[in-house]
Amino acid sequence: MKKKYLSAVVAVAAAATLAAPASATAETKPTETFAATAATATVQAAETRTTPSKATVPNTPIRTVRPGERVDAGQGWTVWLTKQGKYWSGPDGYENFRSVVDGNIDRTRPGVSHQSEGGESGVFHSGLYYGTRAAGRVELTDADGRKTLATLVALPGRSDWGVWYVHTAPTQGGSPAVALYDRSGKLLADLPAWDF
Repeated sequence: MKKKYLSAVVAVAAAATLAAPASATAETKPTETFAATAATATVQAAETRTTPSKATVPNTPIRTVRPGERVDAGQGWTVWLTKQGKYWSGPDGYENFRSVVDGNIDRTRPGVSHQSEGGESGVFHSGLYYGTRAAGRVELTDADGRKTLATLVALPGRSDWGVWYVHTAPTQGGSPAVALYDRSGKLLADLPAWDF
């Protein structure tokens, strides 16, 4: 008897779902009554609530490197870290440097920096993340809303700073937004997008 009752509930619920208008929302009322055939039996539907779920973005593993260890960042780009800061060079071999000890950044609060270089073949983005030992990911968002996760690199010993880098397609001008999140997904710091 219980099996027939359960089957009838499922059949009625399925029929009601198929007959529902396309514009109906996914959330249902706590109690809805469905008519079952000519017998006028009613069944109370179990409370169902659906809430929009946030798609969780996975954390980016942080690659630990020795001071001065060269990291192939792809497409002719190289990054390396020392206790003084971030170094990077491009296909032309020219070296760049961003200090973490000259007082230009405040490592007592979470923050993120951004440098980019590129052309018609694509753009290399990199920067520092700092002020946290719980970095989860750095994410770039372009003008069309496309999100790109960066690779994270840090020195040994759970440093309060590290380097991020990523390649993107060429842009028509402007710079993407850059955001630093902790391991729980909380936004720690961001730089808004801007046009050149």
